[in-house]
This record gives sequence, C-alpha cells and structure tokens, in this order.
Amino acid sequence: MKLNFLTQMRDAAQHFLGKKPPAPQRPEEFAQDMLKRMGIQLDIQSHIDRALDLGSILHPDTRPMPGGAQFLVGSYTNHAGTRNYKLYIPASYRGRAMPLLVMLHGCTQNPDDFAAGTQMNQLAEEMGCFVVYPEQNANANHSKCWNWFNAIDQQRGQGEPSIIAGITRQIMDEYPVKERQVYVAGLSAGGAMAVIVGTLYPELFAAVGVHSGLPFASAQDLPSALTAMKRGAHRAAKAGNGSQPIIVFHGDSDTTVHPVNGEQVMAQRLHHHRGARPSVQSGAVPDGYSYTQTTHTKADGTPLGEHWVVHGAGHAWSGGSASGSYTDAKGPDASREMLRFFRTVS
Repeated sequence: MKLNFLTQMRDAAQHFLGKKPPAPQRPEEFAQDMLKRMGIQLDIQSHIDRALDLGSILHPDTRPMPGGAQFLVGSYTNHAGTRNYKLYIPASYRGRAMPLLVMLHGCTQNPDDFAAGTQMNQLAEEMGCFVVYPEQNANANHSKCWNWFNAIDQQRGQGEPSIIAGITRQIMDEYPVKERQVYVAGLSAGGAMAVIVGTLYPELFAAVGVHSGLPFASAQDLPSALTAMKRGAHRAAKAGNGSQPIIVFHGDSDTTVHPVNGEQVMAQRLHHHRGARPSVQSGAVPDGYSYTQTTHTKADGTPLGEHWVVHGAGHAWSGGSASGSYTDAKGPDASREMLRFFRTVS
C-alpha cells in the first residue's frame, strides 16, 4: 500500500513536469528527492521502516518541542515479544523524581500521532512528568490494535500486559520516577488494555484513565469483542478486581464502542466499594459539547472514580488536537482532566 502511494506520487509528479528523472528510481527515492528539492527535510525511509502510519502523515504535528525536551525511541523485549516505545522527557526535567504516565494508543495510531492528538507532551511540560507511549506493531495486530480481546492478553505475566508492565519498569529503572505516581491511560483498544494492565498490576499503577474503552475481560475472542463493542460486555461488573481509582471518558454518540461500556468500566471498578457516594454535575464547553461528570468517593471523601459522558461526541479523544487522529476539540479536555485526577489520588 505504501509503495503504491509513493508510485502514484512519482507518476503524478512526472506527468506534471512533463518528463521523467534521468535514471530509474525507486518510488521512495523519488519522493525523497522531490521533498529535498522543495526544501522539506523528511526521512521517507524511516517512515517506511516504522510502517508509515497514515495518522502521522495526514495529521502532522509541526510544533517544535521546547528547548531541552526529548522524545526518545526505546525498545523492550521479554518472553511475550518486543515492542518499541517513545518516551517524552520534558525540558523542565532536572534530575528530580517525577510521575510517569503510560499512554496506550488506539487502532491505526502510533506514538507520534497519539502524542499530537492528546497533547499530553505539552501538559507534561506544564505539570512535570514523564510520558511513555508503547507502540503496537502490525505483526501483532494488522490494524495495530492492542489485543485486549485475547485470553492470553488478559493474564498477569503473559502477553501484551507483561510487555507494557515491562516497559514501565524499564523506564523506572532508567529514570527517577515517583513509584506511587505511575499511571496508565488509553484510547479505544488502548483504553481496554489500560483497564487490563491496571487490573493485573495494581502494585505498579496508582490509577487508570480510560477513553472510549471497555471493561476487563469483556471478550475472549474476536466475535465476542465485536459483540462487546456494539452492545456492552456480558457480566462485566463481576469480572476483575482492580482497586485503583479510575477516570473514564466516553462520548454518548460513539458508534464504534457503545457508551454502555464506559458505564460498565465504572461499575466494575466500584464493585467492591458498596458505600461509594456519587455526585453529579453538568457543564458545557464554550461552542462545544455539554457533558455530565459523575464523581464517586468513599465515605471519607477519598476519590474512587470519575465518569465523564460527553453528549454528542463520537469515538474520539475529547478536547484533543486536530494534529492527531481520532480527536474532537469540542469536548472537555480529557488529557488535562486525567492528569488533574491522577494528582488528586496520589
């Protein structure tokens, strides 16, 4: 697919110029040459090597990083496989311990696209934290979805949860991370995997953020996954025993993952907190969507969870930037609210 795209680009350019290059070139070589002539510095081959995710092409993030900030590429391998990741180190980092947020992208996305859309790196500068973006690869899932619906990927010490936990521990070994301020969040398939990882590794993650995701063990294979996405999970409230505080965002016009899944995520997490006290408030984004925020606390006021229903929103990161895929700027800022929530439960 990527070579067809580059071939079309080459052929169209040749037709427009009325001539062919003096010597035969591979499509990617011609594209690189054309970009160079236009004064654009872009390594086509590196994009190809990293699967040339369409999200990063259609939604480029052209904003420069603050001076001193780093967005580093890393890799982790264990018995379950290898995954790359990107780690954002804010310019404000001066060697002191900081919180760590693990961000799990949705299907077809990559770390650059997800970072651009959620704007989490900009908030990391403001609030002082590391952000790591594990990357699913096409060999593990053709659409680069995290495999939340596989039984092996719902077990501690197995599959993708073990890889994500391993990446987290690797960052903690290499950088000064505040151990009780490590969080995991994700979108869609990444949101479902965030629930799984948080449930399986409660000693590692202090809180969980879920956007347009599904509850723990809501499917065992692809057919049951499609059913859960369209109708909600069967007996979701009885599955799992994750105890960390959780914040959930879901658009009530989501036709990809039914919003009942957001309700089930909350119900599942509150299953062992019979005395939880809900408090409901409503609001609206200027020139945007209205929303309902339900906050659940213990009797002593300790926060257990927040459930944000964004009215009229679809399957997209609420309050996100158009520089990334699957975002909707008309909703409340899910990234900022998640970080605010994580800070309150630390």
